Amino acid sequence: MLEIIATQNAPQAIGPYSQAIKVNGMLYTSGQIGLTPQGELIGDISVQTRQVLQNLKEVLKAGNSGLDKVVKTTIFLSNMEDFGIVNTIYAEFFGEHKPARSTVGVKVLPKNALVEIECIAIVN
Repeated sequence: MLEIIATQNAPQAIGPYSQAIKVNGMLYTSGQIGLTPQGELIGDISVQTRQVLQNLKEVLKAGNSGLDKVVKTTIFLSNMEDFGIVNTIYAEFFGEHKPARSTVGVKVLPKNALVEIECIAIVN
């Protein structure tokens, strides 16, 4: 059975999609950008990356999962020169856990964000 996941602790979807979908013991998140839960895009690449990962953490929590259960992430960067900064902050959030990952350079992201991350995780 398909379950829509939503939390007030992360920004609401800005289009016709869900924050995440839970199905068959897996959680699939939509991409998160550096919006606060109130919907404000904040800061430089460091600040946005931290906000993105905090948003993902909250969505995962709402779906009965967590960063330690993530099996795959996809990172979208508007500037590949930011890769090192994003990689360092990403490592802080994930610690020893190292999910499979792809990083893609893109021309533009929603609201002109600098970074977007989506993930797939196991549900507890």
